[in-house]
Amino acid sequence: MSSRSTYSPRDGVLMPSRRTFVQGLALGGSLGALGLLPRHAWAGSAERSDQALSALTGNKFDLAIGQTQVNFTGRTRTAITVNGTLPAPVLRMREGESIVLRVRNTLPTSTSIHWHGILLPTGMDGVPGLSFDGIEPGETFEYRFDLKQSGTYWYHSHTRFQEQSGLYGPIVIEPLEGERFPTQRDHVVMLSDWSDEDPETIFGNLKKMADYYNFNEPTAIDFTRDVSRMGLRNALAKRRMWNQMRMSPTDLGDVTGHAYTYLINGVTPNDNWTGLFSPGEKVRLRFINGSAMSIFDVRIPGLKMIVVAADGQDIEPISVDEFRIAVAETYDVIVEPDGDRPYTLFAQSIDRQGFARGTLAPRHGMQADVPALDKPQWLTMTDMMGAMTMTMAGMDMGTPAGKGMDGMAIPGIDGGGKDAPMAHHARTEYGPGVDMRVDAPRTNLDDPGIGLRDNGRRVLAYADLHTIGGPLDPRQPGREIELHLTGNMERYMWSFDGQKFSDAKPIHFRHGERVRVILSNDSMMPHPIHLHGLWSELESPSGEFQVRKHTIMVQPAQRISYLVNADALGRWAYHCHLLYHMEAGMFREVVVS
Repeated sequence: MSSRSTYSPRDGVLMPSRRTFVQGLALGGSLGALGLLPRHAWAGSAERSDQALSALTGNKFDLAIGQTQVNFTGRTRTAITVNGTLPAPVLRMREGESIVLRVRNTLPTSTSIHWHGILLPTGMDGVPGLSFDGIEPGETFEYRFDLKQSGTYWYHSHTRFQEQSGLYGPIVIEPLEGERFPTQRDHVVMLSDWSDEDPETIFGNLKKMADYYNFNEPTAIDFTRDVSRMGLRNALAKRRMWNQMRMSPTDLGDVTGHAYTYLINGVTPNDNWTGLFSPGEKVRLRFINGSAMSIFDVRIPGLKMIVVAADGQDIEPISVDEFRIAVAETYDVIVEPDGDRPYTLFAQSIDRQGFARGTLAPRHGMQADVPALDKPQWLTMTDMMGAMTMTMAGMDMGTPAGKGMDGMAIPGIDGGGKDAPMAHHARTEYGPGVDMRVDAPRTNLDDPGIGLRDNGRRVLAYADLHTIGGPLDPRQPGREIELHLTGNMERYMWSFDGQKFSDAKPIHFRHGERVRVILSNDSMMPHPIHLHGLWSELESPSGEFQVRKHTIMVQPAQRISYLVNADALGRWAYHCHLLYHMEAGMFREVVVS
């Protein structure tokens, strides 16, 4: 029997399969559905009605980290929460304020909170072992910093796997001079992934078998289709290539809907988080991906989305039907729903094995059709090889970029061609921790990524993002640092330049310098890379300023570059924001001195 849940247009409900944990189709209610989360009205130009989200407003906050019983799947589990809620309360602040956050730990173990994307002193960043010692049981730690920015951000634990267990929440900072793009209503939409499994168990399963949660492996039916499309010889060659590499062409997400329940604001698809609107209003939706491991593709059938901010920074507005949001990214979009009808917020996981779902509606209790999940796509030669060729575990794969196994062009993909820069691999990449090296990575930013190419919808890409106001500094960089995102997928080892964190030396920036950081992805998976304490100013392939972000997703076999002003003294974390990748070694320390 198929594990996919189906949508019944007759009665407008989601019909769960026997495997009710697939796609997060809950039998039980969330805290919000039980009515245990208080609501808060925010005084401002736009009405805030964050159903199932508690909120705190001001410049002084008291937060208690503890354990709370939750039930998303019909089974009661223990979550790590802030003030008893999942997600943690929305913290609404104002630009220019001096902020005090008193965080009390009622857990039996140490904990922490990192204020993601917020510019602050290194001692307030909340990374145990780097910026402070952590918050021990029974202790209260007081975070203090001045707000130098506005926009949509979030906060989460930086202690082992506590983030996976529920310790995350939104931050909204109101601009001192008001919103550049005013709206009549404002909703936070926090996406996340919940598992009934203990995070240590998930990590252990991945270490034993990297594709443990991948149920999209190639089938005999797929082989028959390939034979029909490309002939027996090419179909066999395609299978032989993947078998030789000991890799999966569908390994798009390490942990999938077979382990995860996907949530919007702590609410399951069946419980249907609802954001209200009045017909004709402009509505701002503040999307935050607070997941541990899940990349989502978001759309609202029947509504265009005007993207107006990326990672808290205003951008030149761009109209799209769909956007991909990596772990830790935030996007603000404005929509104009009309009529006495509901609209579905649909966020499907990149591996197409589950989704989060909510509703925009004039009244509670309404729901619209839920789209079917898109068919998962195989990784292409471009996702594996970049612009030209790739060396993998001693093999030379010479298929041109942008071509499939049958030599046919892949629509919309330009790997960079013969002018693509050649990679410079560190000696540390040649070891058991690296199973793949891309010699000529692609540099294009106009590719929305696997599963979104030429799908008939207008899909956002990094090339569409342009921060208003341009770069923070007109200076050219004084030097360059090149790092490669590396791993051994079969052994579930992840690293920079083939070195896991425990074996690597810190990266040093000189205080006040402007540095170009080059990241080259030598793996088949996307990696959202987060640099704490400093902005990352993404460049176009021609070296022009593109967009200012705190988290940048590097696609498979892609090379990107961004400029950093080393204007914040101290020790800063630098890591992949896929939680289990970070814990498996894709983490470095950056020292500004």
